[in-house]
Amino acid sequence: MLSLIGKRLMFAIPSLIGVVIVTFLLTRALPGDPAAYFAGPSADKQAIEEIRKKLGLDKPLIEQFFRYTADLAKGDFGNSLTTGQPVATEIRNRLPASAELTLLGLMVSVMIAIPLGILAATRPGSWIDHLCRVTTTAGVSLPVFFTGLVLVYVFYFRLGWSPAPLGRLDVFVSTPPNVTGFYLIDSLIARDWEAFRSAFNQLILPTATLAIFSLAPIARMTRASMLAILSSDFVRTARASGLSPRAVIVTYAFRNAMLPVITTLSMTFSFLLGANVLVEKVFAWPGIGSYAVEALISSDFAPVQGFVLTMAVMYVLINLIIDILYGVIDPRVRLEG
Repeated sequence: MLSLIGKRLMFAIPSLIGVVIVTFLLTRALPGDPAAYFAGPSADKQAIEEIRKKLGLDKPLIEQFFRYTADLAKGDFGNSLTTGQPVATEIRNRLPASAELTLLGLMVSVMIAIPLGILAATRPGSWIDHLCRVTTTAGVSLPVFFTGLVLVYVFYFRLGWSPAPLGRLDVFVSTPPNVTGFYLIDSLIARDWEAFRSAFNQLILPTATLAIFSLAPIARMTRASMLAILSSDFVRTARASGLSPRAVIVTYAFRNAMLPVITTLSMTFSFLLGANVLVEKVFAWPGIGSYAVEALISSDFAPVQGFVLTMAVMYVLINLIIDILYGVIDPRVRLEG
């Protein structure tokens, strides 16, 4: 298992280097001039050139890249031109908000999608099978920002059941002491039930938005994988041996159907990282997605580069966890590693 982890980490290094190069080049290819943006509309050409020189944008592209990589090697992502704060500090402060929302959305979708896919596979043609198809089709077809806007319109504007989509807590509730950065966990640790209730209520709609978006591929893959396994010879043999249907489905079929489902989970998580950017803007969520969008609008290179690199590292870590789960479920993966 350790050799497998080591190989995966070695393969991840060239990917991260490629992400750094591509991100640097793409940010420089964006339309607009950061120096002109921060100089203001009334600035003359000389003032713009002075700001460009101060930002180091007058240097050759290769020199800018080497300076950027040298700073990265020291853990310095640069400073945001908009806020004036170090990008690493901004990302560290905002990452828990994005992680709490994304992980909770994935957990909710898994708790719904996997049982739904199993029931649909064990009862083909039934009403629950049709429900699975309709649900997955709707989840794939609806854009995530549209789903969020519809939920806000129905449950906040029309029914008034949900709080205003304006961040992680109600404006009259104090932030719990920072331990993990996850407000649900921190409020439980502090036994601040008012903050917990407020954080939970604020999470319902954005979590539902991400869950609707992500449960479709998980449920479809679970159903397809279970159908394939249930028609295999060893399942028929287990049934002929007199094992209970529950034992056949849970012990034999589901465990063998897990590998493609776990692969889909890793892909779904990567999709959620991208969808989270739109959800954060819809619900005014103070995460790294909204931070990157604001930086992109203002042609602020450093936050955009830091955001993309952070997403790449998270994706590598998720794939590493998936590879470890492969080894736990299927011993042949450990032997191949």
